[in-house]
Amino acid sequence: MEHTGSIVDLMRGMGLPQETIARVSRLWGKSAARNGGRTHLLLGHLLDTAAVAEVMWDRYLSAALRHRLEEISGGRGRLWFMWICGIHDCGKACPAFQAMDDADAAPVRAAGLVWGRLPSDRRQRWRHDVAGAALLRPRLVAEWGSSESAAWVWPLVAGHHGTFPSVQGLKPKHREVQGRGAAWEAVQRAVVDVFTRAIGFAGLADARPVGALNRAEQLGLSGLIVMADWIASDSEQFDGMADARTVSLASARQRAEAAWQRLGLRGGWDELAIPEDRLTPLAGRLGVPPRASQQELVERAWSMPVPGLMVAEAPMGEGKTKAALAAAEVLAARFGLDGVFVAMPTQATSDPMYEQVLEWVRTFDPELEAQVALLHGKRRFNPTWREIWESKRIDPVGQSARGEEPAALDPFDVYGATEEDAEYGMSAWTSDASGRPQEERDGPARWFLGNKRGLLTAFAVGTVDHLLYAATRTRHVMLRFAGLVGKVVVVDEVHAADVYMRQFLLEALRWLGQAKVPVVLLSATLPPAQRQACVDAYLSGALSAADVVCSVPEPAGYPCVTAAYALNGASAVVSSREAVPSWRASTSTRIDWLPDADPDGGLLASTVRKEAADGGVVLVVVNQVDRAQAVHRALTEAGFDGQVRLLHGRLCSAHRAERTEECLRLLGPGANEERPERMVVIATQLAEQSFDVDADLLITDLAPADLLLQRIGRLHRHSGTRRPSAFAEPRVLVSGVAVGERGRPRFLPASKGIYGEWALLRAATLVAEAAGPLSGGTRQTDGWSIPADVPGLVARAYGEAEVCPPDWDEAVAREVWRAKEQQREKDAEGFLLTRPREWGAPTLEGLHYGGIQAASEEDLDAVVRDGKRSVEAVIVRRSASGYRAIDGTWIGVHGEVDDETVVGRLLGGTVRLPSRLTEAAEAEETGLVPLPGWTGHPWLRYAPALVLEEDGTAVLGKDRVSYDDVLGLVVEGG
Repeated sequence: MEHTGSIVDLMRGMGLPQETIARVSRLWGKSAARNGGRTHLLLGHLLDTAAVAEVMWDRYLSAALRHRLEEISGGRGRLWFMWICGIHDCGKACPAFQAMDDADAAPVRAAGLVWGRLPSDRRQRWRHDVAGAALLRPRLVAEWGSSESAAWVWPLVAGHHGTFPSVQGLKPKHREVQGRGAAWEAVQRAVVDVFTRAIGFAGLADARPVGALNRAEQLGLSGLIVMADWIASDSEQFDGMADARTVSLASARQRAEAAWQRLGLRGGWDELAIPEDRLTPLAGRLGVPPRASQQELVERAWSMPVPGLMVAEAPMGEGKTKAALAAAEVLAARFGLDGVFVAMPTQATSDPMYEQVLEWVRTFDPELEAQVALLHGKRRFNPTWREIWESKRIDPVGQSARGEEPAALDPFDVYGATEEDAEYGMSAWTSDASGRPQEERDGPARWFLGNKRGLLTAFAVGTVDHLLYAATRTRHVMLRFAGLVGKVVVVDEVHAADVYMRQFLLEALRWLGQAKVPVVLLSATLPPAQRQACVDAYLSGALSAADVVCSVPEPAGYPCVTAAYALNGASAVVSSREAVPSWRASTSTRIDWLPDADPDGGLLASTVRKEAADGGVVLVVVNQVDRAQAVHRALTEAGFDGQVRLLHGRLCSAHRAERTEECLRLLGPGANEERPERMVVIATQLAEQSFDVDADLLITDLAPADLLLQRIGRLHRHSGTRRPSAFAEPRVLVSGVAVGERGRPRFLPASKGIYGEWALLRAATLVAEAAGPLSGGTRQTDGWSIPADVPGLVARAYGEAEVCPPDWDEAVAREVWRAKEQQREKDAEGFLLTRPREWGAPTLEGLHYGGIQAASEEDLDAVVRDGKRSVEAVIVRRSASGYRAIDGTWIGVHGEVDDETVVGRLLGGTVRLPSRLTEAAEAEETGLVPLPGWTGHPWLRYAPALVLEEDGTAVLGKDRVSYDDVLGLVVEGG
């Protein structure tokens, strides 16, 4: 039974000696210097954390996780969750920690807890998280009577500051840091016993779990411990208590409840009601007249006996994402899940999906809109996100419209750490604005805006990178994984992950499978080998076994859904039922060559002028920014007077967002009234996926077959679109390739650099069957039947059988490709959360052995995406009197910015630089650093500035760089 009085009364009731009571009553957990001027006692912090955990149990944890904790604790899940969260800091009861603050150490010494000379070498210090595990582990083994139970619990204590050590790492390198003598031993024992009794266990033995969580569940639980600790460590929410007579569980509960309310925290659905009608989530909530493929996905969600993996393959424009949301509702209701994470391939595709998820979530409860997070670095440019997350009461850097003090909100904070972390080389972080009550709060909890916290919101939409981050051996990975446990995970355009990124995706699927997290993968062009790999990875996790290989039946057709799950964690089931018809009949799409391997794209431009002379919407997709700019120049110089839009990755954030929105408005579904008579969109790979526009004609550079088919998915995409009679039938012109020696294709150098020669040779062969040889000749087919031919074309493109003519030397190209793929796989291995030989480990011990210390989102991008490093810079223009933003807004002599509206305009000039510019700037150690006036601003202080001189240019290495409002960043080689 929990103790209702103060901890001093409890210690007396336990019969502890008075000297031990006095000593325990002096141990501090938060120093006055770092806690708003007031010392907070160690037991007070432990009880605060337990009380926060109790609130989390009631209002944040998913029903599925609560059920698991009830199982392993013998029906005392709430109490055990409170205990494991609160016990995390017991290691602060040692000299290594108590000596950190001289003022707060003095009363501890005066009470009789002394220590000798402590090591000055940081490497010999004893971190309190490791100390806690070292102190607790032998007691758990002795009093629980089972080393197995202790083995998975102690790492939860040892890892609460971001990394999990091995058991060998628990031994202090310097004896003095642990505390010598009976006095230290008595207080260390008492801290554990008093806290355990205070929350309601009869003693430490009574807290023994009756079962064990698997390793993925342990990782999720560890992240929740970190979350509880960070909330309870916020000095603005939990003021200090230096008198042990005032410390009690009752007072901690009052503080936790008040803090939770002030922070505005909450979970998602809690226990979602199971829909009465099987199609209500689709037809009722989303208002979708169910297509056969959508209905199939939802039906599979109903039929799965346990959480599992579903792979939905359906044509572009079929409505897969809406079906996935409906399936997510069914899975969440059936298996007790509390939210959804939707992973998209790019930032550009995340924004429209955020709007869609937002509308969907509002149908459950309008107030839930505040629980939908947009996770990518450009979210502040999304007007809907700004309206919700930066409401009229709280602005972008935490200053409310009522004139309250600005927060210490720092989106670029290295660790998002708590105050004592500063002693270990980590920055402190404050999570809310003023700490004062905010009864008028109408926005979401800004606590979730902290670094590494975004996935902890109930509903999140973001780049797939956030899923991949949770599969890296990096600090605080458990916090990211905790944001996935208890959710349904949807990964759209899963084929878009290249072989390097795929290693992290497969690792994530292993962990999600073991954690019993339902996953829905979506693709229109998924190669069979990738489907097989995803199923094998998920089932390896679900079965807690390495290298599981389950034969995935060949889909009977297209669209189709493959389902995989493990029954009772022992046997795997993989099924793919009879395929269903697409919502629209397959259409013959004519494929023609437009031979042109000239990077300047002169032939493309003249062809566009000819094709669009009498109107129509033409989409031109090329593989290189310079080529896109060249085509645009050629069109404008030739006096083409149609509407022309240029869309690529070297546009600044503001221009890219404006043009993307305009294209979707004019060419999106139901846009007939606004659809222009003539328009040309020249784009790079940005238009390849999740770009819901409808073109009358597609002109595209050759790309691997699956990506080529994705581009064709923008052609005649929407039913009912009015078109000129000349474009009544869909037609594709394939460029970016010309006839080379012996009739072998000659590709654009940029295309070869991006995709490799083998994939392009295979794609050229498939195109030649439909368009005839490049050099002219007979077609083998009348075109491609879209979407019916899609799976067959993708399978042939990535199959083992050779398809190219003998003179093309396909075997040589394949070996070059295979060697590069294998090297990229190997390159990823060093960053994966677990190595292959470690997958069978039952606990988190040593998880971070040899791990990396990625310090920022940009550093993490370099971990989960290979290739040459590039950075984003904010373009500013130098003038005689100071600096201006890209739109001409004055920003001060040294770049100073006081107005947040100006900050938005300034950051609207953010652009990603080509890797060669980044390398040149780093080699010269000049430029690409924040302006002097940005030092104190949280959004700007880490933002590199690309300073354009008065002539509008900058020189980086051998390149001269300028920015044109139409063309974007222009790079001219020296």
